[in-house]
Amino acid sequence: MTEAHARALLDSIRSSAPGPVSMVVVDGHGEIVAATRMDGVALDTFENARRKAYTAARSDQTTTRALAEKVGAIPSELASFDPQFSFFLGGVAVFENGVRIGAVGVSGLAGDVDESLAKSAIEAAGLSLPPG
Repeated sequence: MTEAHARALLDSIRSSAPGPVSMVVVDGHGEIVAATRMDGVALDTFENARRKAYTAARSDQTTTRALAEKVGAIPSELASFDPQFSFFLGGVAVFENGVRIGAVGVSGLAGDVDESLAKSAIEAAGLSLPPG
């Protein structure tokens, strides 16, 4: 994940978000490359966005939605995951030439909206969505 990729993702989300959100872009290891919090967004959304991006970058699934669906509400499954993982919608892995290069996490609106903003930004930046 390059800084240019990260900035393109953040700019796309910022320009299309229907309300204030926090946005975090991470590399393939889940480390922050770029992040911002829009004016007026709740402060806790930044950590939520970071965890969503981290999860999409590091888990065996490519979105927080897919991981949540895999795990369901099974307490033993939930307890066995990295405590930094998030099961809220809005984390999406980013691919380039078929290789996962990182992920983006969005938080502050309804989960479906957060996820849609992340996916739209990936496409607008000329990168690829998770396969499938």
